[in-house]
Amino acid sequence: MAADRRIVIENCSIATVDAHDTEYPNGYVVLAGNRIESLGAGRAPEGLENVDRRIDATGHLVTPGLVNTHHHYYQWITRGLATDHNLFNWLVALYPTWARIDEQMVYAAAQGSLAMMARGGVTTAMDHHYVFPAGSGDLSGAIIRAARETGVRFTLARGSMDRSEKDGGLPPDFAVESLDGALAATEATVKEHHDSSFDAMTQVAVAPCSPFSVSTELLRQGAELARSLGVRLHTHGSETVEEEQFCKELFGMGPTDYFESTGWLGEDVWMAHCVHMNDSDIAAFARTKTGVAHCPSSNARLAAGIARVPDMLAAGVPVGLGVDGTASNESGELHTELRNALLINRLGAHREAALNARQALRLGTYGGAQVLGRAAQTGSLEAGKLADLVLWKLDTLAHASIADPVTALVFGAAAPVTASFVNGRQIVEHGRLLHVDEDAIARSTREQAQRLARIAAQG
Repeated sequence: MAADRRIVIENCSIATVDAHDTEYPNGYVVLAGNRIESLGAGRAPEGLENVDRRIDATGHLVTPGLVNTHHHYYQWITRGLATDHNLFNWLVALYPTWARIDEQMVYAAAQGSLAMMARGGVTTAMDHHYVFPAGSGDLSGAIIRAARETGVRFTLARGSMDRSEKDGGLPPDFAVESLDGALAATEATVKEHHDSSFDAMTQVAVAPCSPFSVSTELLRQGAELARSLGVRLHTHGSETVEEEQFCKELFGMGPTDYFESTGWLGEDVWMAHCVHMNDSDIAAFARTKTGVAHCPSSNARLAAGIARVPDMLAAGVPVGLGVDGTASNESGELHTELRNALLINRLGAHREAALNARQALRLGTYGGAQVLGRAAQTGSLEAGKLADLVLWKLDTLAHASIADPVTALVFGAAAPVTASFVNGRQIVEHGRLLHVDEDAIARSTREQAQRLARIAAQG
């Protein structure tokens, strides 16, 4: 939409998730081009020019779009496997299959993952892709193409692995890259695809996979590469007790101390999971402003444990929400993670005081934008920020008797998305994607899942 063209949204409840948690029981939002021009209580200002569309949002809550901070799209075509495994056994069971993916499979899987998130309110997505079999094609390009077609704002965390079974790691030998090959390919991906502008639709992060699949040199040189290129860093950290034992046996220290020794703590870093963190670990993350992608459903699926999110937030650690790979969170949705984050954290030490509805919404919006380094542009509804927002329908049977709209969104059933806007462009209408064919994607993902299963079975 041209910068001087406007969309006016009126008669809605608004949760801005700004620094003051400003809310309007009945208000308006004006979009101009790809920015939020104004918002407030009551009706929109009179005399607005170049209004292309007015939306009567009666019965809706408007929030910032959801921000997903951790995912593995390729896993969409291996959902429902190894359902009763812990993390290490799950990885050992699935790596031989994952190591046979190719560009066609990855593109279809990315389409499926992105479609499921976008139709459920995600406006900023990311993918941590770290499996690059030799001769598999342009996997990074395929993922970025799928994100562009879906219409979401996107960060590709270009992953890598160079520690295979012969080196004491978990991936099979044929599933990893060399140190130099991984660094070179990562640098090339950043230079080709990363956009540092305010309204960038595609950004790239440097993302070696995990301590048990990556050499110390790849971690250290990966951090140096990211900082020389001015991009962010991402990896898995402190996900399971087995990982902690692995780090102590191999490196003589726990995961957080190991990451710090390789340059992997800092305000330009975010890590997935961070379940097994002691007080010292949390203090180190708070001191360095290292971010956390909290993945409650995946943590439960793999029996990893309950992350200390209330303690992280109290210490000042940036925390966002993540779907995680759909082979460990088969629903593939982020809006259900608002509810799961709240409920699962209440099973921990803080019980009913762990999280409330507004804290959960903040994790899924502003917290995620902060973790991805994009809090100045998105994650809250404020004049001048990018026009990334969602209209949730809360006047149906599922939610109509809950008086508070934020409570309805977080505690209630998954709310229908009437409209979702990214960069001022609508990508969802009445729960359906506008720019890609959901039914065609469903067929494609099923075909590619069956194809991968046949190839894996042949060894």
